[in-house]
Amino acid sequence: MTMKISELASATGTPVETIRYYEREGLLAAPERADNNYRVYGPAHVERLAFVRHCRNLDMTLDEIRVLLRYKDAPQAHCGEVNALLDEHIGHVAQRIRELRSLEKALKELRRQCGQSQPARDCGILQELSQSARQVPSPRSQLAGHPKGSH
Repeated sequence: MTMKISELASATGTPVETIRYYEREGLLAAPERADNNYRVYGPAHVERLAFVRHCRNLDMTLDEIRVLLRYKDAPQAHCGEVNALLDEHIGHVAQRIRELRSLEKALKELRRQCGQSQPARDCGILQELSQSARQVPSPRSQLAGHPKGSH
């Protein structure tokens, strides 16, 4: 069974541009070309794309997926690096959960600044946001320690 890129996109729920991007990034093998120069995909492409999409749904980076694919393509290799990769990813997720809980707490505190509908000039939320904006360093300086390609 062969299919064109639009059919692969429909079969996997993946936009055509995302499929092309994954090809450029080396996550999907370049497909054969038909006589009319259309890309021709097969079941292996569907399976690999489904694997990549599942990994992305687990919020894995492209680099992490590359490592996983390398082991998937070498079934005789030992999977110690796969285990370590997943442990590290779990750590990143746990850190993000802590950050999101902190964000939720800050938002709830902000929400308490305005308990009723009133003119915007009197809104405690808007006043607090304005006051805090004058005191907060730029977002770029806050992200300086954030690892490249992280989640």
